[in-house]
Amino acid sequence: MKVSQILEKTEGAPGREREARAARAFLERYGDREGAGLFSGPGRTEIGGNHTDHQHGHVLCASVDMDILACAAPNGTGTARVMSEGYPELAVELGDLAPRTEDRGTSAALVRGVAQGIAGLGYRPSGFDACAVSTVLSGSGLSSSAAYEVLVGNIFNSFDCGGVLDAVTIARVGQHAENVHFGKPCGLMDQMGSSVGGVVAIDFADPASPAVEAIPCDFGRFGHALCIIDTRSDHADLTEDYAAITREMGSVAAYFGKKWLRDVPEGAFMAAIPALRGKCGDRAVLRAMHFYADDRRAVQEAQALKRGDFGSFLGLVNESGRSSETLLQNIWSVSRPEAQAVNLAINLGRRLLDGRGAIRVHGGGFAGTVQAFVPEEETASFKAGVEEVFGDGACHILHIRSTGGCRIQI
Repeated sequence: MKVSQILEKTEGAPGREREARAARAFLERYGDREGAGLFSGPGRTEIGGNHTDHQHGHVLCASVDMDILACAAPNGTGTARVMSEGYPELAVELGDLAPRTEDRGTSAALVRGVAQGIAGLGYRPSGFDACAVSTVLSGSGLSSSAAYEVLVGNIFNSFDCGGVLDAVTIARVGQHAENVHFGKPCGLMDQMGSSVGGVVAIDFADPASPAVEAIPCDFGRFGHALCIIDTRSDHADLTEDYAAITREMGSVAAYFGKKWLRDVPEGAFMAAIPALRGKCGDRAVLRAMHFYADDRRAVQEAQALKRGDFGSFLGLVNESGRSSETLLQNIWSVSRPEAQAVNLAINLGRRLLDGRGAIRVHGGGFAGTVQAFVPEEETASFKAGVEEVFGDGACHILHIRSTGGCRIQI
């Protein structure tokens, strides 16, 4: 299909304005092109299991109705070019896919990393042009980076792999890009949440083949809305904060000769706390305590949703939030003690909810977003109270998206 045909089918069609905008931008930038398609990488919301994935634990997550959408077509040049709305064009040569120090922390690192992951599977990335538009809030905890990786992975999959790569493989390729090229030591939860679609419970005991279970869930059926509070705080220079969590949990595992906390029995850990304090430090011990408790909670949350026990689910979400605050300690950065927007949003939200619903830090933490489950009849007053402090548009009501990363049928 040519780009002009995509525009013809989407322009003026209800609900397809963004698709038409991306196609129009492609025509203006790169001209008409055969073999074009529309692709989407959705944001994800972490529902349960805060910083458990990188220790091979359990998580509960979901794709959401905010995504990065692109019109793309092969260009046969050996270069991937991406024009994201509001940003300069990005051009990545695919002849040399080795990580580059100067690209760390950039979108170029993600494109090159995904391409290297695809090449490592035996395929040859051949180059494409793409124009992208996004509704995923950058730095919002909805994992715009994972959405970008999943988007690019689906483009390469369609153009260079014959569409044979499954959602889990694309997620693993995205994690490779983020870990090795971008420089963020994340687990696989972000990419899985974006790539798979719907609400999913994931067991990362074997990250090469994680166990994924779809959890049918409609929060509206339980009379609650899923809200995200964008605190509009700065994510810059927080990589060390994230890395310290992985490193400290890993130091506890290493005490037992293991690499991951999942492989250390909780009883053995508890018995060794006196020795661990001197060897690893108190914060490492507290963070390990969080892992064991939140790993269990992620499983219990999935079970509660499956049996329709939303009250128990909300209680577990609140417990997880308290654990992240007091044990994991990822709601503000020790390097910037004056900046505590996440902490403020959580405590403001608790006052507004007044014992109802649930609220917790969302995603990696330290800056970014807070997640709340708000009774539907109180969403307007909750949103108004939050935005009085954090500004108009700071509170977003999300919906679960059943489809993960994909090539969109036109």
